[in-house]
Amino acid sequence: MFSDAVAALRCPLCHRAVQLMERPQRTLVCPSGHLFDAAKQGYFNLLTGKGTVFEADTADMVAARHRFLEAGHYLPLTTAVAEEAARALPDHGAVVLDAGTGTGHYLQAVIEASGASAIGLDISKFALRRAARLNPQAVNLVWDIWRPLPVAENSVDVVMVVFAPRNPAEFGRVLRPGGKLIVVTPRPGHLAEIADRTSMLGIEEGKEERLVDSMKGHFTLTRTYGLDVPMELTGRQMGDLAYMGPAGHHLGQQGEVNEPSGSVATLAKFRISVFTVS
Repeated sequence: MFSDAVAALRCPLCHRAVQLMERPQRTLVCPSGHLFDAAKQGYFNLLTGKGTVFEADTADMVAARHRFLEAGHYLPLTTAVAEEAARALPDHGAVVLDAGTGTGHYLQAVIEASGASAIGLDISKFALRRAARLNPQAVNLVWDIWRPLPVAENSVDVVMVVFAPRNPAEFGRVLRPGGKLIVVTPRPGHLAEIADRTSMLGIEEGKEERLVDSMKGHFTLTRTYGLDVPMELTGRQMGDLAYMGPAGHHLGQQGEVNEPSGSVATLAKFRISVFTVS
């Protein structure tokens, strides 16, 4: 599985194929001699030059996400994503790319459901540390999704994007003909019962329409559906939920996360959209 994923990679400097070497640590090397050593936690950092201008999730934000997801609060979503991916992957030689893999939580479920080879991308080294531990059989890479992906054309069967940025042109380039793009986004009213209490960002109306518009010329929407997940959350769990998302950058600057007292019933409202390469 690891070797199949490596075979799909391309050097970010010269765009030639890479090979995995042991020297003694794992190293990705291309014919031009560019080397990328694995960090001690197991992931590879392929960012070169100026790196990225985007703010990566902090260690505390990643820890909050890990606690929340591992507690199973989003289990119905995790199961749905795994089932969608497994349905779209071929029986043999399948490769899945998780763009914005975070802690690797959703990718782990896909690997377990399908047995596919896997590539996980994220700009946060703190997230990749956890992802590499959770999914050691995957190739976990520090990378900026807005840059050309270090992945060969027509080498991936499924791209999944769960609450992460989307690069339609690059996703379309790396997917094989007939490949699927699975996108998870929040719907209006997502966590409305606790959003104000935890300083979370609201969900704009028209988000679904903008998603479909952004894919035009690269993908065709195959199907889309909503998934509602009711939850009863304690103050600590609400704090983790707020801190693990985009609001976490702002909350972190304040130096604390507002954790309401008592427990609150809330509804997570997701949209799962499946696109096919045009």
